[in-house]
Amino acid sequence: MKVGLFFGTFNPIHVGHLIIANYMVEFSDLEEVWFVITPLSPFKKKNSLLDNHHRLAIANIAVEDYPKLKTSDIEFKLPQPNYTVNSLIHLEEKYPNHQFCLIMGEDNLKGLHKWKNYETILQNYEVYVYPRISEGVTENELLNHPKIHQVSAPIVEISSTFIRKSIKENYDIRAMLTPNVWKYIDEMNFYKQ
Repeated sequence: MKVGLFFGTFNPIHVGHLIIANYMVEFSDLEEVWFVITPLSPFKKKNSLLDNHHRLAIANIAVEDYPKLKTSDIEFKLPQPNYTVNSLIHLEEKYPNHQFCLIMGEDNLKGLHKWKNYETILQNYEVYVYPRISEGVTENELLNHPKIHQVSAPIVEISSTFIRKSIKENYDIRAMLTPNVWKYIDEMNFYKQ
C-alpha cells in the first residue's frame, strides 16, 4: 500500500489540511494519507502546543468520515525532538508492506536542505509537494529532483496559528474546522486564553 505521510503539529487540524490530504488520496497514486501528529518539531516552541493526546483526538475526530485518511501517533513513542528520517525508518520497520512517501507544502520544501539526513530522505522516499503562496514563490532546485512530485492541489491559505489567534479573540471561525472538531475545541475551551 502506498501511503502519504503528512507530518505536522496539527494544532489544530483544520479544513485546509483535510482538503489537501483528500486531494492527494483522490487525485494521486497514494492509497491512504496518514496525519502524523508531531509532539515537538525542532522548529517550534513546545509551550504553544495542546497536549499530544488532545491534538490526536482532534485529528481522529476530523478524519472519522474519511476512510482513506488516518492518524498516527508513531512519533509520540520516539525520542524527542523528532526527526522525519527516524520516523520513516521506524514506520518502515513497523509496516514492511507499505511504501511511505512524504507530503509537504512548497514552503517546507524550501527548507528541506536543513532537515536531518535530507539526502537520505530524497534518495529513499518520494515527496509530494502541494502549492503554497503565503511565503511567495521562489525557485527551488529540488523541484527538479526525480523523487519530487508537484501536485496541483487547491491552494488553501488557512493556518492553525490564525485559527488559534481568532478563537482567542472570539471570532467565529467554525467554517475553517469540521463541525465535530469545532464542537470538541469549543467544549474543551481550547485556545481561548
